[in-house]
Amino acid sequence: MAGHKSSVREKKKLATRERIRTAAAELFTRHGYGAATMRQIARRAHVGLGTLFNYAEDKRDLVFLIFNEELNATTDVALAAPRPGQPLAEQLLAVCAVHYRWLAEKPALARILLQELTFYSSGKQAATFHGIRRRLIEGIESLVRKAKVKEDPALVARYIFFVYSASLRWWIASPKPDPRAGIADLRRLLRLLVTGLR
Repeated sequence: MAGHKSSVREKKKLATRERIRTAAAELFTRHGYGAATMRQIARRAHVGLGTLFNYAEDKRDLVFLIFNEELNATTDVALAAPRPGQPLAEQLLAVCAVHYRWLAEKPALARILLQELTFYSSGKQAATFHGIRRRLIEGIESLVRKAKVKEDPALVARYIFFVYSASLRWWIASPKPDPRAGIADLRRLLRLLVTGLR
């Protein structure tokens, strides 16, 4: 009987979490990050403000509550995308392109995410986000290591991640971010970077 109660409680918590994620995504998209309030989000999700704070400390934390699950799954797909035997620049592009296509589906929310992740270090969702980012950088490092680059693979992976992050922000800031254009631009940057590493 105790096991049944805990599974019902878990289902209820997941349903509440999903309602909060949906409400926050809707209000951020419709009213913008600055205008949406925690109180409005709680009301839209049909939860008390106290319940909302059990899931996210503040609006920034809510952004990561919206994205972490999908970002984690998208990162799995991205890390599986490179094909062995491809040149390093193409393998790196295969990883990054997955994120471009995913974020292109929700540009308004993507802009908020990319704006808020700078200096995001505390909050209920922070550890999960940093774990996902670390996994992505380690995946890039693994590709660099296999390519036998002369520089320290960890340093090169960080360098590649910085180029990718900046190009993603540059791309998402355009009025209608086209993933094909963003990926084509990143391809040129990665080729330039890999040429420089040689």
